[in-house]
Amino acid sequence: AGENQTQSMAYSTDNGKTFTKYDGNPIITSNVPDFRDPHMFWNEDIKKWNMILAAGQQMNIYSSDNLKDWKFESSFGAEYGSHGGVWECPDLMKMKVRGTDKEKWMLVCNINPGGPSGGSATQYFVGDFDGHKFTCESKPEVTKWMDYGKDHYATVTFDNAPNGRHVALAWMSNWQYANQVPTMQYRSANSIPRDLGLFEYKGNTYCSVTPSEEITAARSKKPSKSLSEACEMVVNLKGDATITLSNSKGEKVVMTYKAKDETFSMDRTLSGKTDFSSDFAAITTAPVYGKMNKLRIFIDKSSIEVFDNDGKMAMTNLVFPTKPYDKVTIKGKTKKYAVYKLK
Repeated sequence: AGENQTQSMAYSTDNGKTFTKYDGNPIITSNVPDFRDPHMFWNEDIKKWNMILAAGQQMNIYSSDNLKDWKFESSFGAEYGSHGGVWECPDLMKMKVRGTDKEKWMLVCNINPGGPSGGSATQYFVGDFDGHKFTCESKPEVTKWMDYGKDHYATVTFDNAPNGRHVALAWMSNWQYANQVPTMQYRSANSIPRDLGLFEYKGNTYCSVTPSEEITAARSKKPSKSLSEACEMVVNLKGDATITLSNSKGEKVVMTYKAKDETFSMDRTLSGKTDFSSDFAAITTAPVYGKMNKLRIFIDKSSIEVFDNDGKMAMTNLVFPTKPYDKVTIKGKTKKYAVYKLK
């Protein structure tokens, strides 16, 4: 690392209990300093393996019949999306477009820095992939973000998930302050698992993000109105709304939905401890691509993850209140909400 990075392979013949390093390593070399994070998958369309990996400011795509001998097919990204920092943690997957008979491919690219609110973030591109070349359907200057919070990075998915699902996990922090967060014994957590999909809005295709169904199964049976240290808060929306989580010390997080503007924002400037980094106190804003009718807000000791119920918006932010938020204030046409404890 730092001078050059290579790709090597290890294999298992006992169902993953032990691994043996392949004696023909390395299997792919490069003269690019940043050359990492391979994601390989079986592509039934071409009956071959594909691999996508990050190479500097682009993603390289390879193919193989045997996982040992790899052919370079193409690269993507030279003029597309955000290039504010290193490209890494790529992913490439085929998904159905909600409500249609279409199938499209999505290429995931994590970048640091260069995110919509500064620092680390996950961008994505939608288009077509023929096993050799990825073709993006958007113009090069268009940038789409999977999550508009400051703490959603290094997103990767599981391969071969049940029922064709694409389940993603993100690293819940930001390299602007990851080493300065006021925690003991740990520096980061993962996001809750999310199921990814595609949907269309005004002629464009976007990534949908919804909490995985296993999270719902972890709910308490009966809802309440009281926040706990690990809970899901479900809020029904009927137009503009402001949702505030606060405690007796005046620490608060303010979430605002503006229906006409089709935006959702989260203000954590007064959320608790923020002085460990000048980059932490922030207001993050996301487009919502239409109306939102219900929000799902996941609250843990030091994080808030918010989703539109239909997957049209996701926002993940760390918070460090000095005591847990225990008060909910909602302003708007609806004040209906329910809180479920999470096991």
